[in-house]
Amino acid sequence: MTMLPDGYRLVSGLAEIDVAATHAYLTRSYWSEGIPFETVKRALANSFCVAIVHGGAQVAFARLVTDRATFAYLADVYVLEAHRSKGLSHAIMAFLQSHPDFQGLRRWALFTRDAQGLYAAHGWQEYPYPDRMMTRDDPDVYR
Repeated sequence: MTMLPDGYRLVSGLAEIDVAATHAYLTRSYWSEGIPFETVKRALANSFCVAIVHGGAQVAFARLVTDRATFAYLADVYVLEAHRSKGLSHAIMAFLQSHPDFQGLRRWALFTRDAQGLYAAHGWQEYPYPDRMMTRDDPDVYR
């Protein structure tokens, strides 16, 4: 796994996650602006969550929606602005991709507007068969 800078600690499991901090970021993110707190709470309860803590505060987060057998959807990855460029997102990716519960999955998926370089550095690529993929989006669901 990628080493974390001094003072940073990676945690996983819902008991270690600061739901309020996660909501605070997600509600201002481009992908879930205005998301209700209860929706975040329910999403986290039904996902495998990982975060990075610094000085007692959560500064980075990601979650996997997965059956732990065939598929994982990576969602809600963020690093607070003041903590970027320290390798935290790479540490999260290395942790998740090497985690024993997620070995042997047939497919991982994600959506990103601007972090293709991060994921490419971890072996991700554009889906080679876009004609096979479909989505059903409601971008205004939280408004």
